[in-house]
Amino acid sequence: MDTILQFFHENIYWIKLISIPFVAGFIGWLTNWQAIKMTFEPLDFKGIKIGPIPLGWQGIIPANRLKMAEISVKLMTEKLISVEDIFEKLDPDDIAKEISPQTQALAEEVVSEAMMKYQPAIWKNTPQVLKNQIFSSAAKDIPGAVRDMMEDLKTNIHSYMDLETLCKDALIKDKTLVNEIFLNCGEQEFKFIERSGWYFGFLFGIPQMILWHFYPEDWMLPAAGVIVGYFTNFLALKLIFNPLKPIKIFGFTFIGLFIKRQNEVSAEYGKIIADRVLYSENLWEHMLNRQGGKAMYDLIEKHVNQSLNQATGSVPQPILTMLEGSKVYSDLREMIVKNMVARLPNKFKYLHDFTDATFDIEGTLREKLQELPPKDFVGVLRPAFESEELKLILVGAALGGIAGFLQWAFVFGGLG
Repeated sequence: MDTILQFFHENIYWIKLISIPFVAGFIGWLTNWQAIKMTFEPLDFKGIKIGPIPLGWQGIIPANRLKMAEISVKLMTEKLISVEDIFEKLDPDDIAKEISPQTQALAEEVVSEAMMKYQPAIWKNTPQVLKNQIFSSAAKDIPGAVRDMMEDLKTNIHSYMDLETLCKDALIKDKTLVNEIFLNCGEQEFKFIERSGWYFGFLFGIPQMILWHFYPEDWMLPAAGVIVGYFTNFLALKLIFNPLKPIKIFGFTFIGLFIKRQNEVSAEYGKIIADRVLYSENLWEHMLNRQGGKAMYDLIEKHVNQSLNQATGSVPQPILTMLEGSKVYSDLREMIVKNMVARLPNKFKYLHDFTDATFDIEGTLREKLQELPPKDFVGVLRPAFESEELKLILVGAALGGIAGFLQWAFVFGGLG
């Protein structure tokens, strides 16, 4: 033990000198790791505000969620998919067939309620066979109404759906979603940024070590820390997206790391958007309760009315004679239409699995993204850095300078 201690004591200067590349590597790793953390965390602003001046930090992506959402939506709607692409795959006949069992049950429900309200005595004394005939009459044309409604929907889809608004609302509503898109799609790239900080920092530390040996100026280690922090972040960010096309240097082929993974990223991106944004339930919710709103319900009412007009001719004559022409008949029919229009949209939930499979948003996005040229493809991840890239690099430089100062002060005794 004494021999080891004596060795360290006799060679302490050289040990400190050799530590410079390792410390530089640590600084590079730390600044890159911190840059990634500051990109995504915290979700909400942490700190205080002195008047209009905020003193604190919010992750770059969460702080710019609206802007990031707009960029992502622009890529999605201009380069990858359109509302026509989605609904073109929808076959109205298949939809009508799929929802037919639900409309049969709905017809029985609303007709029974209306009859029990306006003609309870007649309805209670109506034989079940006649009731079934009425139910069948009311239900038989509803699938046709659904089919015609879907035809109208496809023909005038922009009246009922704004794909850009739907996507933007989904990305803004969920604070974590934009983060997840970037983190999941760029998982390997973020790992590279972190690891590369060590490698680049260590390499930069070698000339730093030599300079310190021959020119041990007080300012040198802090200045070198700034340079290491700056260039490790700068190089890592550049190597992710560049070069856009393969180039050969000394027999080695180089291409941007993100571009190299285009197929893999496309699959991940398609899955996230299909599962979290353009899933069937969200599409129908948007049309029925948001963008489409009244127009969608007007469309449903139009076709339900047509369906019931056709069904009236099949109502058993004895019952029709008692009701037709009276205010009771008018009120009863109005109630049936009103309830049918109000409740039919709830039956669309039984279409979710079917329409998700039919639309195949995941497959469409994956294929379209795989076909994009590199300069467009980088738009999936580039926005995570583009607007604040200089800030991230400067933060790295500042942290590197602080680490260099601490190395000078405590390793080489700069403070005496």
